[in-house]
Amino acid sequence: MKKYQTLLFDVDDTLLDFTAAENEALRLLFEEQNIPLTTELEADYKKINHRLWKSFEEGKIDRDEVVNTRFSILFMEYGQVVDGALLEKSYRSYLEEGHQLVNGAFELISDLQNQYDLYIVTNGVSKTQDKRLRASGLHPIFKDIFVSEDTGFQKPMKEYFDYVFARIPHFSVEQTLIIGDSLSSDIKGGQLAGLDTCWFNPQMMPNDTGIVPTYQIQKLDELYRIIG
Repeated sequence: MKKYQTLLFDVDDTLLDFTAAENEALRLLFEEQNIPLTTELEADYKKINHRLWKSFEEGKIDRDEVVNTRFSILFMEYGQVVDGALLEKSYRSYLEEGHQLVNGAFELISDLQNQYDLYIVTNGVSKTQDKRLRASGLHPIFKDIFVSEDTGFQKPMKEYFDYVFARIPHFSVEQTLIIGDSLSSDIKGGQLAGLDTCWFNPQMMPNDTGIVPTYQIQKLDELYRIIG
């Protein structure tokens, strides 16, 4: 069994239940706007949001364009003109309150903290991720937290990982494992950086991307059999 010393964890839908936080934030935002949040409207938002974040991962647009245009693009599809940045501000305030943990996340991280060097690697908005991680109780357990907004790069860019590696004392690629739910950012990024990768895939979604992780787990506690 390979011996790892440094574990890099993604946040959203790996440690924190982003889907639950997102759903509640959307509900509150549309309630505030006196607009019924239909299943169709929610699905359209998530499709637009996913497309924009994918473009961000690919370096085609910056983070501000993602967050400040997603609501205006959504409403434009319904024939309405809105201030996307203003709606984003309200949405962000609701999202920051969402710190629901993925099942087993707190127990796992608490258990690993004395045996491994634990770090967060996440794309997103610094203030939001900081507030959510602090509210969840996870923040003080990690040695450092690397949010794409602070680094000037994002997963899966190699430059993002170069930034992270330069700030981890006594860093060794061979002794590092990245754990995350996204094939396109966590697993691809880890591979570009020369890391072993662990795909957290709780729904056992099929992988037709050509991106092959070193390991795959369905539950977080399955990580123990990988790291010993």
